[in-house]
Amino acid sequence: MSRIGKEPVKILDGVTVSVDGQKVTVKGKLGELSYTMHDGITAKVEDGNVKVACADDKVLGNFHGLARALINNMVVGVSSGYTKTLTIEGTGFKAVLKGKELALSLGFASPKIFNVPEGITVKVENDGLKVVVTGISKDAVGEAAARIRAFYPAEPYKGKGIKYEGEHIRRKQGKKVA
Repeated sequence: MSRIGKEPVKILDGVTVSVDGQKVTVKGKLGELSYTMHDGITAKVEDGNVKVACADDKVLGNFHGLARALINNMVVGVSSGYTKTLTIEGTGFKAVLKGKELALSLGFASPKIFNVPEGITVKVENDGLKVVVTGISKDAVGEAAARIRAFYPAEPYKGKGIKYEGEHIRRKQGKKVA
């Protein structure tokens, strides 16, 4: 039995959820998201909640909890959205936003270019040392932030590179002189 799947998803104010067979559509003030559930998983809207049910928990138990979590993420996303903040550390390291392209100067011969996908908004703050990724889809925001971070993840010796805000970089000691 999926304990997560049993919990109902509370529908927030200003959000409408419609279920059409296996497809769940969530509309809110920030946009619209939809998800097609796995066969054997059903959802229904009752009393301001979305309840997800499973035909066979032995086989589909994993999809039961997954479907409930994805529907909850969609409800939160269309009502308040998701944000990931990245900080850039290093001498001469910075980010510049040019239309739908994010140019990252990270000490390489040429800047690394990240094309911002549809549905994602990127802002550069603090003179190019902070990048804020926002959107309504939790997985799209996380994917965009991870791809930006992958250009130069923070290294453990000097701590320079791109890291999530609040991420702790475990520092290593450098070479010792004899």
